[in-house]
Amino acid sequence: MSVLSDLQQQTAQPVGTGVVVLPKVNLLPPEIAETARFRRIQMGLAGGVLAAVGVVTLLYVGASSNVSEANTELEAATATGSQLQAESAKYQDVTAVYANAAAAEAMLTQAMGEEVRYSQFLNDLSFTVPENVWVTNVSFAQSAVAPVLGSTEPGIGSVTFSGVGFKHDDVAVWLESLARQKGYANPYFSSSTEALVGTRKTVNFTSTVTMTPDALSKRYTAPAGG
Repeated sequence: MSVLSDLQQQTAQPVGTGVVVLPKVNLLPPEIAETARFRRIQMGLAGGVLAAVGVVTLLYVGASSNVSEANTELEAATATGSQLQAESAKYQDVTAVYANAAAAEAMLTQAMGEEVRYSQFLNDLSFTVPENVWVTNVSFAQSAVAPVLGSTEPGIGSVTFSGVGFKHDDVAVWLESLARQKGYANPYFSSSTEALVGTRKTVNFTSTVTMTPDALSKRYTAPAGG
């Protein structure tokens, strides 16, 4: 009997119904087992490296695609910008015309912003003069004056009237008519003296009224289209 048979007989032990279970014996040298285990580790590492390379490759391909798309969009945007610049160049003259028109409008507003249409005031005056009053002279003076009573806004000038009435009460009625007219405020008389026209007793008077900003025409300061 061989050495293996003797070893099996010596180590065999009965189990259960008498079946003999032999122990496992590893006859491979330890160096060979260590080499096999090392190779398995090498294969695992190699597989991990290959997987990492694959992931990196996929990421690179995706990034390259995004860069390509971004470059395409940039080229399209650049082309559109160039086209718009070329189109805007066609309207440079129009822009200059609008700029000149705006400058001229600003100059007109500055020059005519304080316009008072005196012809309209004289026309309105002809309808508001009381029956027993005659206006002999009207003098307009347009310049900043003190604010009227009850307002903090200064007036833009004054108007002085000279006239004739039958009595002092007619002068009072005259002042009341001035107070009702738009653009006038704070009417008062500076003199009221009796006189004779032939044999008729009359009153010569001088009165003054403050012109308010409502007297301005605002034709050149209103917004365009307003």
